[in-house]
Amino acid sequence: MDWLLEPFEFAFQQRALLAGSLAAVAAAIVGTWVVLRGMSFFGDALVHGVIPGIAVAFLLDIPPLIGAAIAAVAMVAGIGLVHRLASFSEDTGIGLLFVGMLALGVILVSRLESFAGSLTAILFGDALGVTGSDVTSLAIVAGVVVVASIVFYRPFLVLAFNEEKASMLGLRPTLAHFVLLALITLAIVGSFRTVGTLLVFGLLIGPAATAALISRRVPTTMALASAIGVASVAVGLLVSYHLGTAASATVAIIPVIAFFVVLVTRRVVLRPSTPGHGSTPT
Repeated sequence: MDWLLEPFEFAFQQRALLAGSLAAVAAAIVGTWVVLRGMSFFGDALVHGVIPGIAVAFLLDIPPLIGAAIAAVAMVAGIGLVHRLASFSEDTGIGLLFVGMLALGVILVSRLESFAGSLTAILFGDALGVTGSDVTSLAIVAGVVVVASIVFYRPFLVLAFNEEKASMLGLRPTLAHFVLLALITLAIVGSFRTVGTLLVFGLLIGPAATAALISRRVPTTMALASAIGVASVAVGLLVSYHLGTAASATVAIIPVIAFFVVLVTRRVVLRPSTPGHGSTPT
């Protein structure tokens, strides 16, 4: 058992585990809605889209959340502008801004004196460099995500499957959509110190997609996704410690591996005729 407990005897590993677990819960809950709405490409683009905002925050020495929020609003507005003025699908705008915002972020970070270190921290995080204040911030982020998901549960659920019905029921789908975008941004920014903006996508989509393969009920999917995310953080830190790999990247790849393991196992074990297979999540 020494090999299992030894990594977590150190205070910095304990902080990494706690912070990573909080980030995983926030990302898993938000990621469940992203997966259900088929917004994975948009989510990935938004992960890159907030990088310029975080870079500006570094330059101006202001909270990263403020810069990321402004960048997220600018990106959403840009996608809508391309869709309206050019009559292209939203994917076109997402693809353009995906690259553009990432490039702009790198350009802005290159203005920092510690270019290499700052860029690495923003893109790939520093799981083992988490501080007590980072843990507190992540606890607040996770709390906001949980409360908002409970308050907006019905609008989010109906919006995930039928936007017109959400409007007919008076659930204000536009407001629900922007609240979800805000939660995605919050989860990304809250997690970038732990796993980085590029790798946070693994925690955002991996656990939620894996849980969706197992459960057809949204609350259960969220709970499973959170458990998978927390387990991924623990396993990732454990593997990283013993193999000497990058902690953030190792944490990010574990839920991706878990998804394919469950996908293949499910395919082998379950038959297409299994009752309830393919039913609508509730």
